[in-house]
Amino acid sequence: MKKLVKILGVIAALLAIAFLFLRVPDTDPAEMRAKYATAPSQFVTLANGQEVHLRDEGPKDAPAIVLLHGSNADLSTWQPWTETLRGDYRVIRFDQIGHGLTGAAKDKDYSPDSFVESVDQVADKLGLEQFVLAGNSMGGAIAMAYAMKHPERLSGLVLVDAGGAPIRREGGGNLAFTLARNPVLGPVLSQMLPRSIIEKSLKQSVSVQSIVTPQMVDRYYDMARYPGNRAATRARFSMPYRTFTAEDVAKVQVPTLVMWGEEDALIPYEAANWYMQYLPQGTLANYRGVGHLPQEEAAERSAADLRKWLAAILAPQPEARAVE
Repeated sequence: MKKLVKILGVIAALLAIAFLFLRVPDTDPAEMRAKYATAPSQFVTLANGQEVHLRDEGPKDAPAIVLLHGSNADLSTWQPWTETLRGDYRVIRFDQIGHGLTGAAKDKDYSPDSFVESVDQVADKLGLEQFVLAGNSMGGAIAMAYAMKHPERLSGLVLVDAGGAPIRREGGGNLAFTLARNPVLGPVLSQMLPRSIIEKSLKQSVSVQSIVTPQMVDRYYDMARYPGNRAATRARFSMPYRTFTAEDVAKVQVPTLVMWGEEDALIPYEAANWYMQYLPQGTLANYRGVGHLPQEEAAERSAADLRKWLAAILAPQPEARAVE
């Protein structure tokens, strides 16, 4: 027994030493802001005291569309769409709490309700009465939850490979997400976090491998290590995975565009069919040969589909003629 205790002690000591030497420090906030918060970035303080990094582009009097990124991403994932839309629409995107340059939630609350509340507070801060809300992956689940709680504020809803459907892929998927969910390995590996895991995870998430550039990997790696983001990721992944019911989705009367990559390795295409089965005003746009990020993997096609749909739902309705 004494020998076993001694061996375990040696192993623990070696692991502690390895942790100290292999631990990757947080990035420097000032350096990250200088690198990633160039114009037109701005930092706004919401009513709850939370500071948020956002970009607000396009004519201020144009129809507004708010874009929500996915888990461990940031507002940059919407750059291709923004470049296409900002000439005719007011395009707003922000780093959600626990992500990007927004960093840790002031109240340390990473529940789904807190993310929904953040959307409402950003809309209030920017004076948006009505807007189109779009979200990818985790952002799609947040957008769906927002539509359930505040349908009166939405003129349209866009679900891009969205979470929230009671359909999950068994096995495979994203390496970083798999490790983050492990209650033992997650906290340790999040502190050691090699860049190679970020790169592999991104390549596992998409089918169009050419979008995974060194610059993209660097950005994800930098943002993952922004102060507070690693703790936020652990907090989010420690919560039970919540899904919507068919009954709740069926109550959402907001016009909805469901956009999905047919080769999504994280959230299977069957989830798109599930949403389409229950959404009262759903329109489907599917992409062959595309994975989890259609807004980047099929930027031109997806933006064109979005533009066509926006033109239809935002078109002025003809006034009813009085009966003589």
